[in-house]
Amino acid sequence: MATFKAIRIDKADKGTTAQLTQFDDAELMDGDVTVRVEWSTLNYKDGLALTGKAPVVRRFPMIAGIDFAGTVEASSHPQWKAGDKVVCTGWGMGETHLGAYAEKARVKGDWLVALPQGLSARDAMAIGTAGFTAMLSVLALEKHGISPKSGPVVVTGAAGGVGSVATAVLSKLGYHVIASTGRASEADYLKEIGATEVIDRNELSAAAKPLAKERWAGGVDSVGSTTLANLLSMTKYGGAIAACGLAAGMDLPSSVAPFILRGVCLLGIDSVMCPIEPRKAAWLRLASDLDRTKLSEITQEISLDQVPEWGAKILAGQVRGRVVVKIV
Repeated sequence: MATFKAIRIDKADKGTTAQLTQFDDAELMDGDVTVRVEWSTLNYKDGLALTGKAPVVRRFPMIAGIDFAGTVEASSHPQWKAGDKVVCTGWGMGETHLGAYAEKARVKGDWLVALPQGLSARDAMAIGTAGFTAMLSVLALEKHGISPKSGPVVVTGAAGGVGSVATAVLSKLGYHVIASTGRASEADYLKEIGATEVIDRNELSAAAKPLAKERWAGGVDSVGSTTLANLLSMTKYGGAIAACGLAAGMDLPSSVAPFILRGVCLLGIDSVMCPIEPRKAAWLRLASDLDRTKLSEITQEISLDQVPEWGAKILAGQVRGRVVVKIV
């Protein structure tokens, strides 16, 4: 009976367990493409699933991991054939569909994107859902008309995965980036990857005023809660904030003042069920607009057996930038 290595999450008497084990081929879920997974990555949501700190996993047993890059082994989907290099992020992997921390994955061909020319599978996972989400946020700001000429843009949680990629991309595009972080020790790192200014997150942690002094034309927020409320209150007339995370909470203790008195827009960013055409567009832009040297600077590598330990680290705020997981 064929088996492969995987990080398996099971229900336990108290919460869940996550461990490296052998998984049976016969237990793979329905899908028309089978992929040999070569690289995955570690996102904040992966940390929640691995530790059981939030009800991310909705079926058991579950293979954790929401992203992979690899090579098609078998396909009955008309678009894909054996040997194709592909990327898959989101679509409920690691939540409702067996995920990416495994030597093999079976998914729907409609979920896949061709690995962009010029990107290796490792590069793609150095980007991963965090970088993909960051790019969707940048595209949303651009669509709203926020350009480098509009004024500074702010990035919260800037030393994290989404924040690091957003900072690097926005900087390369010519924006004046204000990076917000709770880790003062990361100031040099943030400037190296493109931040013009670094501010302490405490500047955004007090109860938000309905309107505060205008500071930025736009922003990318992965924090939520009071931080997002403060960002909105400090956004310039006609500006916009792309909201893509909730590290500090799901609440939004704000008011309608920024929206009706300054014409500020709140742009919601979802990477999980994002349609395929915007996915392709975002990956093509990542291939061209993310400096590969900076990507290398923000990335560190771990092995599959280290994933559970690092899942706890990312929730504790002990992970800088991006983490790639070598599967094979």
